[in-house]
Amino acid sequence: FCRKSKGKPNGKKPAPEEKKLYLEPEYTKSRITDFEFKELVMLPREIDLNEWLASNTTTFFHHINLQYSTISEFCTGESCQTMAVCNTQYYWYDERGKKIKCTAPQYVDFVMSSVQKLVTDEDVFPTKYGKEFPNSFESLVKKICKYLFHVLAHIYSSHFKETLALELHGHLNTLYTHFILFIREFNLVDPKETTIMDDLTEVLCSSSSSGSSSNGSGNGSSNSAGAQNHVKER
Repeated sequence: FCRKSKGKPNGKKPAPEEKKLYLEPEYTKSRITDFEFKELVMLPREIDLNEWLASNTTTFFHHINLQYSTISEFCTGESCQTMAVCNTQYYWYDERGKKIKCTAPQYVDFVMSSVQKLVTDEDVFPTKYGKEFPNSFESLVKKICKYLFHVLAHIYSSHFKETLALELHGHLNTLYTHFILFIREFNLVDPKETTIMDDLTEVLCSSSSSGSSSNGSGNGSSNSAGAQNHVKER
C-alpha cells in the first residue's frame, strides 16, 4: 500500500501543492482534438468485450509510455525520490508481494516492464484467431489500468511544468480524458484510486462525460481531500 508522505516527497518546494498549475483554465482548455471521447470508448456492437479491452489497453500503454518518455530526463532519482502524486506515495510490490520503496523512475520502469510483458504474452493478450482470453484477463486489465493511472497522475503532479515547456500539455490532456472515460465506461479502476486527481478529472471530463456512468467525477469528489490522506492499497 502507500501512505501519505511527509515533508517534501520529491525534494521540491511544496508550492505546486498550494496551486496546481495543471488546473489553470488556460491549460485545461488545451486539446489536440475536440472529438467526443464518450462515443469513442463505447463497445462497438460487433466487437467482443475482451478484444476491445485488449486493443484499448495496449494502445493506452504505448501512448502513456510515450508521454512519460518526453519528460523522463526530468524524472530522476534525485528530483523524484519517491513515486509521489500530490501528497500520496506509492510503493511497488514484486511478484512475491514484497513491498518495495522506490524512486519515481524506478516505479515507472517496473510498471512499463511488467505491462510490456503482459501485453506481448500470447497467453494473456492473444492475437491469433481462435485463441481464448484467460479467465484472469479482466483483473489483469484492471491492474494495468491502475498502474497507468499512477504514471499519468505523476506526470501531472510532478512534471507539468516540463510538459508545458515542451508544449505537450494538449496531448497530455487529450490522453488523460480519453483514458479516464475508458476506465469509467468499463469500471476498470476503483473510483477511490482515482480520487486524488478528481479536481482535474472534473475539469477535463465533465463536458465529455455528462450523464455517463455512476463512477462520474461527482462520485466521491467530496471525499477527495480525505482520500488523499488515507492509506492506499496497492
